[in-house]
Amino acid sequence: MTVGRILLRILVVPLGALVAVTVSILVLVFTHWQIFARAMTAPGDSEDQTIAAFTLVPIVLFMLVTSGVYLLLPAVIGVALAEAFAIRSFLFHAANGSISAWIGWAMSARFDEAYPVYGDPKFIVAAGLAAGIAYWLVAGWNAGLRPPTPAVA
Repeated sequence: MTVGRILLRILVVPLGALVAVTVSILVLVFTHWQIFARAMTAPGDSEDQTIAAFTLVPIVLFMLVTSGVYLLLPAVIGVALAEAFAIRSFLFHAANGSISAWIGWAMSARFDEAYPVYGDPKFIVAAGLAAGIAYWLVAGWNAGLRPPTPAVA
């Protein structure tokens, strides 16, 4: 039983992390859609817009990857605590995502002037909150090596 549970956690935890990162990126893209739309519809010919599109996408990807390093360390600490102590609380995982995002935003303050996406921490915290909820939906509700106990009616 324990070996199966360990194998399940080895598969589900990285899957939950992948889903959480994807959800946080989607939240950031949707909350900053006006910045992307403004860059794509800037005055100029279609060749300028094509060049802007091909330069904007790598910049955004670089920004997300570099900020992801800062965001993942606090989140991994929270996930390790949840797994070690079988913390299955929705609020714990939502708070872990939000706090991890805020800490990552504070650690990556040097990007503030280079990228306008980092200007407002409430969007970063919202992305972290969404990531924490997504992680809980995939892996957090079942955290730890002990299986959840059934509810007594």
